[in-house]
Amino acid sequence: MKKIMMTAAAAVLAAGTATADTIAEIAAGNEDFSTLVTALDAAGLVETVSGEGPFTVFAPTNDAFAALPEGTVESLLEPDMKDDLTNILLYHVVPGAVMSGDLSMGTTAVETAAGPTLCVMAGDDGVSLMDGAGNTAMVVTADIEADNGVIHVIDTVVMPGESGASC
Repeated sequence: MKKIMMTAAAAVLAAGTATADTIAEIAAGNEDFSTLVTALDAAGLVETVSGEGPFTVFAPTNDAFAALPEGTVESLLEPDMKDDLTNILLYHVVPGAVMSGDLSMGTTAVETAAGPTLCVMAGDDGVSLMDGAGNTAMVVTADIEADNGVIHVIDTVVMPGESGASC
């Protein structure tokens, strides 16, 4: 976890330079997001997260993907699972650039690019997300600025469930 935070911190410093990259470029340049980048490519979403935006992306690390049940990632990367993979990845994207300082304390339901809602919970202990499957993800690094939005690094892959989260 310390490595993730240090690598993500390095990405923040790199993003703070005069020319920030797109969300896709920042993810591709960080080895902790290699599974995410592979999934974005398999779903055909690299151009989307390279687009004008702005977007807020809750980016799961490789460790977050590895914590899924055995075989899940491999299954989702199969061509016939592209729609499911796309839906899961777009559930990690919120239209607009939302910085952590923009959040009010408490719980807010946000509509994702996939459609179903995600609960964003801001408290004294940080920011967490609750997904439609009832799982909780912690934001481990916030506010990595990109030319087309912002990345918040999360420790769990969020899943939309049947109809999104009920906040």
